[in-house]
Amino acid sequence: MGKQRAAIVNRLKRIEGQGRGVAQMVDEGRYCIEVLNQVQAIKAALARAESEILKDHAAGCVAEAIGSGDGEAQGAKFGELIDLIEKVKR
Repeated sequence: MGKQRAAIVNRLKRIEGQGRGVAQMVDEGRYCIEVLNQVQAIKAALARAESEILKDHAAGCVAEAIGSGDGEAQGAKFGELIDLIEKVKR
């Protein structure tokens, strides 16, 4: 999980740099379509990061709750996933 976490952090740092780049583009008055293309790239990168974090959660926390045999923990983790899916739908 450590290697996955490091990859996620690196991805988020790249997104952070992209955000600063877009802010600079706006500050410089760059062509709106260029700026919007970069915003779309950031959104796609965030979606990939979100997916990786969700996979990490499922492989770690959720799998651990299932393996524990603790019905309450299983219900809590399942509830978290359902809440997240509902948020994504909005």
